[in-house]
Amino acid sequence: MSHFNTGNDVQLSRRNLLTFTALTAAAASLVSSTALADDAALDVSKLPRVQQKLVAPPFLPEHEQVATSGPKVIEVTLTIEEKKIVIDKEGTEIWAFAYNGTVPGPMIVAHEGDYVELTLKSLATNAMEHNIDFHASTGALGGGALTKVLPGEEVVLRWKAIKPGVFVYHCAPGDVMIPYHVVHGMNGAVMVLPRDGLKDAKGNALKYDIAYYIGEQDFYIPRDEKGAFKKYESAGEDLPESLDVMRGLIPTHVVFNGAAGALTGDKALKAKVGDTVLFIHAQANRDSRPHLIGGHGDYVWETGKFGNPPEVGLETWFIRGGSAGAALYKFRQPGIYAYVNHNLIEAVMLGATAHVKVDGQWNDDLMMQVSKPRPIKA
Repeated sequence: MSHFNTGNDVQLSRRNLLTFTALTAAAASLVSSTALADDAALDVSKLPRVQQKLVAPPFLPEHEQVATSGPKVIEVTLTIEEKKIVIDKEGTEIWAFAYNGTVPGPMIVAHEGDYVELTLKSLATNAMEHNIDFHASTGALGGGALTKVLPGEEVVLRWKAIKPGVFVYHCAPGDVMIPYHVVHGMNGAVMVLPRDGLKDAKGNALKYDIAYYIGEQDFYIPRDEKGAFKKYESAGEDLPESLDVMRGLIPTHVVFNGAAGALTGDKALKAKVGDTVLFIHAQANRDSRPHLIGGHGDYVWETGKFGNPPEVGLETWFIRGGSAGAALYKFRQPGIYAYVNHNLIEAVMLGATAHVKVDGQWNDDLMMQVSKPRPIKA
């Protein structure tokens, strides 16, 4: 297995380790303020401005499902923090590169036609250069060419939400640093709602009582000569060894919301019988197959794009690596439901499982145990 040359190819210095590629610089030079004819520019200075208070996953910030006013500028702040996190019950650690300190980064919610104005900050205690690429945006590598920040710096980016749906965002510094940062947790999601809300294939309104945001994360933790997962004293120290594991394309952990068990036990998602829940599932790097054991996807935007009619009644749906999807389900029975990646090896052995605790009255018509286990009759 080859080793990365940290002496010549990549150096752990602020300017050399984290330099943008020539492609990034070229993209920045192509930025134009000219709007497309079918995306008419507004006078942003005259639009109302709203500060959106971001919250930690699996929750979403307060928002309207149907816009009750015209377009606005939504101001959000993401602060990048390089921090050590524990990702399983055995105490396995990784230096996460986290937007607002969480893996995944927080959900941003807008409506089609709104402007998202982001202030991106990098703590002075960080070691690396970072940026952000919004899959929901248009131009300049999704904003990546315009948002590179060194430790102690901040930058402001504004982009117009012209495509409705759920989308991934992630760090994309260039070259091997793109996958390295993404698999260290540096990704999140945006939801751009149609101004008149979600609709079924016939144009009928769809509503949700609760929305939950599940960020699936693959980690690639190096092992020592005894097979134990290694720990590192500083961010970036694992670079050459992590790249070797990453090249094998086999993750050591596949988890929801930053750690195995992050959405189980006393952290399980909650609902009641009769609640319609919107599950937003983002995977910035690998394909995934969400499945709700005991339930279904009543309405599923498998590609995550609300301009397309939702599929109905799915048992399992497919999330392409580098994208997000959404599914609506009305709970009809109480109990503990398992929301899993239906690659069951990843769900059971690597950690990609969440639980939904649903309260309410049991309906025997939907399911009942006709007889308890008993010896087989002769």
